Amino acid sequence: MKRKRIKKTFALLLATSMLVVLALSGCSGGKSVGEVAPSGEGDSGKSGSSGEKVTITHYTIDSEDRTFIEKLIPDFEAKHPNIKVKVEKAPYEQFDSKLQTLIAGGKSPDVTSHYGYGGFAEYYNKDMLLDLSDIIKEDGFKASDYNIPDDLMKIYTVKDHVYGIPVNMYVTLMLYNKDMFDAAKVPYPPSDYEDKSWTFDKMVEDAKKMTHVSDDIAKTQYGVDFTWSERDMRPLYFGVEPYSQDTWTNGGVPSETHFDSPDVIAAYNKLFNLILKDKVSPTTEWSKSVAGQNGDAFVTGKLGMTVSGSWSLAGSNDFPFKVGVAAVPAGGNDKVRSVLFVDPLLILKGSKHPKEAFEWIKYLVSDEVQEKSIDLSGGNPPVNTKAAEAYYKHFDGIDPADVKKVYEGAVKYGFESYNHLITNYSQINDMFINEMQPIDTGHKTVEEVMPTIQKKVMEIIKR
Repeated sequence: MKRKRIKKTFALLLATSMLVVLALSGCSGGKSVGEVAPSGEGDSGKSGSSGEKVTITHYTIDSEDRTFIEKLIPDFEAKHPNIKVKVEKAPYEQFDSKLQTLIAGGKSPDVTSHYGYGGFAEYYNKDMLLDLSDIIKEDGFKASDYNIPDDLMKIYTVKDHVYGIPVNMYVTLMLYNKDMFDAAKVPYPPSDYEDKSWTFDKMVEDAKKMTHVSDDIAKTQYGVDFTWSERDMRPLYFGVEPYSQDTWTNGGVPSETHFDSPDVIAAYNKLFNLILKDKVSPTTEWSKSVAGQNGDAFVTGKLGMTVSGSWSLAGSNDFPFKVGVAAVPAGGNDKVRSVLFVDPLLILKGSKHPKEAFEWIKYLVSDEVQEKSIDLSGGNPPVNTKAAEAYYKHFDGIDPADVKKVYEGAVKYGFESYNHLITNYSQINDMFINEMQPIDTGHKTVEEVMPTIQKKVMEIIKR
């Protein structure tokens, strides 16, 4: 899902990991390794294994919630005097292409994550990732010493080989504009995922009461923007699976897809009807006109509700209106209502200093730094269970109990994002954006577009 960047208890994270492990059932758990000092103690004063002075590069998105790591570098370098850290940046839209250019030019970064359109499965299948198993064994790293449940590590473990260390976990949630709800005299939506009254149809009903479309764009406002995951995953919200089940055991390579099936077409029609029939949701062009090319229209105060990733929650302290957080309404899928986005730190195969890069990763997932990163990033959700309680309390004017309840419900009804699980995803995503644009503008119907998408997605997969 495109991450529009703006200015957990053990059970919670364990539940996340188990759901994702089911999605990647071809992966198996990592090997047991030796004991080390607890997080925070083991990092203090420890340098990279080689002893020589080296520079490692961390490649990330050029946005405040990622580049905040630059503020952590002085402390890390003081504790590791032989390691210098350089941050390489790229805009979200250029993240994948620049990464490929760097690798092809022999300038591979040392540490990165799947911050672009592509994800872990794509990187793994392109043989871009360093197997961390030997480094972990030599170092004595244990996820539990860093308050990362061992099961969460399985997401990035393939056939007993570890390829990534989880650092952040985002979920799908609803943010709502309390001012717009108050003005329309509409009750706030619930944060409890078990509230059976909170359904997709009820959301549409509430959205109609807050929608006002005018020739004057300054007076136009909409009830909801339902950007649930990437475009290819959205049928899953209604209980329709567009990819064959062997996708999750074939390393993210489906044998079949069903994007032209009647059930998938019906699911897309229900979503596009929010724009074209119910007229409670904005077009892409309207959103760009009020918020800019890559902006978030919700921040402008002209949307009553937005269903998006929890990175949108990160900027809520700076919004010019009162914000609430709620559960994603039930859409007909009894098992899935939220998309999970678990971000790992990865060392690329081209790294010349993998052991030093691993020291940097351990630092970033330590208790102290995970908690410090919440404030520095503006609200990134940690994987560290000890730091999670501080995350729930981070957001001004939002009850921490609501944030925790929404997170726990999102995990219970969550499924890992397809862009992390399906190979060649950046190409698939670009194709969906281009092919679906005429539906958004009303120039083509879902029925006209989906056969073309079905043909092209299979062509991309077969490559």
